[in-house]
Amino acid sequence: MAQRATEATQANLASGAIISLAGTPAAAPAVRRQHQVLYRWMAVTDSVSIVAALVVAHLLRFGVAVRPTVDFLLVLVMAPIVTVACHLGCRLYRTYQYTSVEEFRRIILSVTAAVMAIVVLSFWSPVPSSRLWIGYSWFFALVFTGASRRRWHHRIRHDWISGRLTFDTLIVGTNREAQHLAELLSTSKVGYRPLGLVATGSHDSVAPDGPLVLGTIGGLRQLISQTGASCVLVASTAVDAEDVKHVLKARRLDGVEIRVTANFPGNLSVTRVTPQSIAGLMALSVNAVRLTRAQAIAKRAFDVAMSAVGLLLIAPLLAAIALAIRLDTGGPVLFRQERIGLHRRRFKLLKFRTMVVGAEAMLADLAVHNEADGPLFKMRNDPRITRVGRHLRRYSLDELPQLWNVLVGEMSLVGPRPPLPKEVEAYEDWQLDRLEVRPGITGLWQVSGRSELPFDEYVRLDLFYIENWSLAYDLFILAKTISMLLSARGAF
Repeated sequence: MAQRATEATQANLASGAIISLAGTPAAAPAVRRQHQVLYRWMAVTDSVSIVAALVVAHLLRFGVAVRPTVDFLLVLVMAPIVTVACHLGCRLYRTYQYTSVEEFRRIILSVTAAVMAIVVLSFWSPVPSSRLWIGYSWFFALVFTGASRRRWHHRIRHDWISGRLTFDTLIVGTNREAQHLAELLSTSKVGYRPLGLVATGSHDSVAPDGPLVLGTIGGLRQLISQTGASCVLVASTAVDAEDVKHVLKARRLDGVEIRVTANFPGNLSVTRVTPQSIAGLMALSVNAVRLTRAQAIAKRAFDVAMSAVGLLLIAPLLAAIALAIRLDTGGPVLFRQERIGLHRRRFKLLKFRTMVVGAEAMLADLAVHNEADGPLFKMRNDPRITRVGRHLRRYSLDELPQLWNVLVGEMSLVGPRPPLPKEVEAYEDWQLDRLEVRPGITGLWQVSGRSELPFDEYVRLDLFYIENWSLAYDLFILAKTISMLLSARGAF
């Protein structure tokens, strides 16, 4: 399954949101101590990131000729303390509770607060400062912190595969949901290792080859002690009020982590739900996914600003690519193709030409070699692709002219890829929902496998993005796109 979809599924545990009742335990189990050591090292790399960002910003703004003063060195000493304090305030050292998107949003907030605090402190000293230095500091602090966190998550996933940093988990319930949770945790390396089930008053039967039932809810505290469990995962459909009392007592007296499934089906991100009390009952309030007027204006302003700046910055690269295409095969530099955009409006999508002239007329003869499913056509060794075009496609450089489509309002930087008219004609009804937002240059498909994805997964990721849109999500996808393009994974 694609990485982004996997993160969403893991965060919701098979589309059931997880409510955490975590707090400071009375006696931290071994896995908690492992996390504490991990977070101390994270704090070290976060400190190095902010110091490196300030130094790079100083060099770019003032040059090597302006030597750092004693006051600037004092700012460098105080910066890690301020940054770690901000990260603690944003709870960035409890990453096992968040999805990658939520963590990225908190990193943006924390880095912004830390840089602003450092700037305020620098006003009280003769440290050279400017708006450009502040902008550089914020940008590089965000880049360095995000990069270091990404490396840490690679390390964490490796530890999960190796059986470290995992919560030994008792699953409360024996019904179908509880058994599904046990199966999911057994097959998915997400930091939880199921020990067995705890029977509740429902007394649902368990298949002979199913998970082991270790005891009853009345003996939960004894089971925690005997098994050394560090987490209790409650299947909400398997418990009643009396069962919950035993769970809360274990939390209060034994200090284990408690997770409760919300059992909400469908692709619903945890960022869209908020716990709410209704007449003493706990419910999940689902936030609307429609963009407010302010959000739409902000997204459009971001698209215009970034596409305009991008076109100016990469103008030399665009000229070099155009020259290479001319020298390689001659013919037109740009390829214009009709695509379907927002609300089924048609527009001309721009790309650098990567195929021979007349490539579309050759498509019918190559249809038998199609490697994609659904209405898409993908061919790993397409004979129509030119020598220069193969390199452009590998790193998606052929997509750069679409910044103009973004600038004129036909596309967005992030969104579903714009389909061909004939592809839309073959859509099923549920797949038409991806046309409810402006198409994008990049999106979840881009950071989740690109051409390696089957069509249904490709559309499902687009729908997940639409259902869970946020500006932080857009920034997260843009950040992941850069590393995805550099690796050239999944492109052909």
